[in-house]
Amino acid sequence: MLDPNADELPPIPGKRYFTIGEVSELCSVKPHVLRYWEQEFPLLQPVKRRGNRRYYQRHEVELIRTIRRLLYMEGYTIGGACNRLK
Repeated sequence: MLDPNADELPPIPGKRYFTIGEVSELCSVKPHVLRYWEQEFPLLQPVKRRGNRRYYQRHEVELIRTIRRLLYMEGYTIGGACNRLK
């Protein structure tokens, strides 16, 4: 289920906001990794509401998939991936 090396990811549903659990499933990245990436990648800024819960929009899910590809499949470091995304 959460295989970082999996090439096949499920399609992103046509909804406005996604919880961290949904994004974890859609991107095959564990929730604690998503929270860490928020600190490392300035472009990744989910909306925080109701008790500090995170809500990601579609463009952020796509960004997370790009970050995942750069780190896990193309072998970038976090710093290198940040530079690549600028």
